[in-house]
Amino acid sequence: MAKPLTDSEKRKQISVRGIAGLGDVAEVRKSFNRHLHFTLVKDRNVATPRDYFFALAHTVRDHLVGRWIRTQQHYYERDPKKIVDGWQVEEADDWLRYGNPWEKARPEYMLPVHFYGRVEHCLEGVKWLDTQVVLAMPYDTPVPGYRNNTVNTMRLWSAKAPNDFKLHDFNVGGYIEAVLDRNLAENISRVLYPNDNFFEGKELRLKQEYFVVAATLQDIIRRFKSSKFGCRDPVRTCFETFPDKVAIQLNDTHPALAIPELMRILVDVEKVDWDKAWEITKKTCAYTNHTVLPEALERWPVSMFEKLLPRHLEIIYAINQRHLDHVAALFPGDVDRLRRMSVIEEGDCKRINMAHLCVIGSHAVNGVARIHSEIVKQSVFKDFYELEPEKFQNKTNGITPRRWLLLCNPGLAGTIAEKIGEGFLTDLSQLKKLLPLVDDEALIRDVAKVKQENKLKFSALLEKEYKVKINPSSMFDVHVKRIHEYKRQLLNCLHIVTLYNRIKKDPARAFVPRTVMIGGKAAPGYHMAKMIIKLVTSIGSVVNHDPVVGDKLKVIFLENYRVSLAEKVIPAADLSQQISTAGTEASGTGNMKFMLNGALTIGTMDGANVEMAEEAGAENLFIFGMRVEDVEALDRKGYNAREYYDRLPELKQAVDQISSGFFSPKEPDCFRDMVNMLLNHDRFKVFADYEAYVACQAQVDQLYRNPREWTKKVIRNIACSGKFSSDRTITEYARDIWGVEPSDLQIPPPNLPRD
Repeated sequence: MAKPLTDSEKRKQISVRGIAGLGDVAEVRKSFNRHLHFTLVKDRNVATPRDYFFALAHTVRDHLVGRWIRTQQHYYERDPKKIVDGWQVEEADDWLRYGNPWEKARPEYMLPVHFYGRVEHCLEGVKWLDTQVVLAMPYDTPVPGYRNNTVNTMRLWSAKAPNDFKLHDFNVGGYIEAVLDRNLAENISRVLYPNDNFFEGKELRLKQEYFVVAATLQDIIRRFKSSKFGCRDPVRTCFETFPDKVAIQLNDTHPALAIPELMRILVDVEKVDWDKAWEITKKTCAYTNHTVLPEALERWPVSMFEKLLPRHLEIIYAINQRHLDHVAALFPGDVDRLRRMSVIEEGDCKRINMAHLCVIGSHAVNGVARIHSEIVKQSVFKDFYELEPEKFQNKTNGITPRRWLLLCNPGLAGTIAEKIGEGFLTDLSQLKKLLPLVDDEALIRDVAKVKQENKLKFSALLEKEYKVKINPSSMFDVHVKRIHEYKRQLLNCLHIVTLYNRIKKDPARAFVPRTVMIGGKAAPGYHMAKMIIKLVTSIGSVVNHDPVVGDKLKVIFLENYRVSLAEKVIPAADLSQQISTAGTEASGTGNMKFMLNGALTIGTMDGANVEMAEEAGAENLFIFGMRVEDVEALDRKGYNAREYYDRLPELKQAVDQISSGFFSPKEPDCFRDMVNMLLNHDRFKVFADYEAYVACQAQVDQLYRNPREWTKKVIRNIACSGKFSSDRTITEYARDIWGVEPSDLQIPPPNLPRD
């Protein structure tokens, strides 16, 4: 009979060290040395830490390759940003300077992508001629599944200039012009988020979107035509079964060009009849909406399309005409409805509404949280919902527990596994088994101990990086996400200033010490977001150096917020701030990560917060502020920020300090425009929720003073976070949109014969 495992052995089974399952250690060491010597041409005397990393990466990749190839066979058969003087400054992140050991270049599948040119209609059909060609070079990265031998492929594309690109210019001495042209071609994949405040940036962004779409669709069609793994000769020529084999999920409007591009390939290249091509396109494409903010829904100038993608503009016009004919037949005489539902927006600058194109060209449309999906139906795409209600769905977002618990918080994962086993890692709903253990003293103690250990580790990192002495016993109050007005980092700033003023007014009073951390990146061209970062760093400079405040309050802006930093801060957080104006956040996923890692949430009833409150019970979150209907009522009445400013003395004091230069003595007018915005044209109604927010924060303080009750609420939140697994989300997409039944079939490892 097998000897029972000790607690320590059980914990090792689900530790990060156990994920890889590399097997023979001697074989791994031998492979490591082989790569160090023969792949990198180094020995241990001269190897750098980067060389060791690459050798280890190549070793691990060796273990993936067999599974990677077998997975593909099975399917066939079946910008960093940093802070300078308080301002965000963008710097190039040359992440490929030393190569990437995880990726494999596939030059044999390089594809041409066309831009500009002219369209010619002739007897043989439509031709797109005299185009500028950029080559798309594919790079494949293996994406291993969790203990199932499956290794999927993530294919990325790099823009390359053709070899004959203006070669004539070199021959006649025009070197500089030729090099500039080559750079222009390769710029497409050089910058991730070009500043689109300017025409050049906008055009580059549109080029990027089409480049990725065109390369991917050509690749999809090549693979569809080849019925055998590795076969390059076309076998399938009929596209009737294309939607049965291919699902294209349009993740927001950025890949919307997939709709006219697929139509172009089917009609112009494959000579499929228009109506049949449209049926195939609609059955293949589905659209996920990620935002309700009107400015975030892409609207491209028709003039830009006319120049850059002339054939696609013709196709979009034809799609729109057929769509409007259909609407007019159903709603005769309703001209305003036709205007609202058109893909083409008339005006001084005619624009193409890409969200409308996505809705028209897809068989399914979904939001990413229940409240968001309702807003999509009742507001953003109300006319389209009335036309085709069966098309609209909800798919609440999720997060992967392997990265966002096991990998980033092994201590908590181990504590949970000791109580309920490790099945929760592949079935997160099993966390419900913790609910009967909420009063278990050993569990309360262990969960609190893991949190304190995570806080100590993160405190050491903060002291090293930011040179600020952190009190690890203070409440870690964390607000990390993209910097945007609707996410209301400004509301958090007003609370920080209010706390600061209270401490200064009565330093002897017993305050719950807080370390407030705000992190995130601003889009390069988003001025107000950059001002918000400057405000946070300015407040921190004053608060952190005030001897009266001491360690009662610290304010840190987490520079260059990214996944690797999130993996450290989220396990250490006590309080998670999710305070967007109700009705503006589509879902959020950071809120779920914090919940799973044992932080309590202070938030509005917005995005996935609503479902988190349903799952855990609203009494186990700190919910405050206006609901969606309250925001709508305030819009109808008219929001007057000055009413709150005049009525609430603490708010007035904080706003006046920011406006007068108290936090920016060297630049007294620095935040005047920001305060003017808050007082006169704040779309996100920061002042309207200030009073409720500050009162709710007082409840947070009160509970934090009782560590046992705080930790019990933490355990309840963890136990009720099972719904928010990406496994559940992807299963719903597969069943309801892609028409695929998820399978738990294990592909045999490469060393065993295939069935």
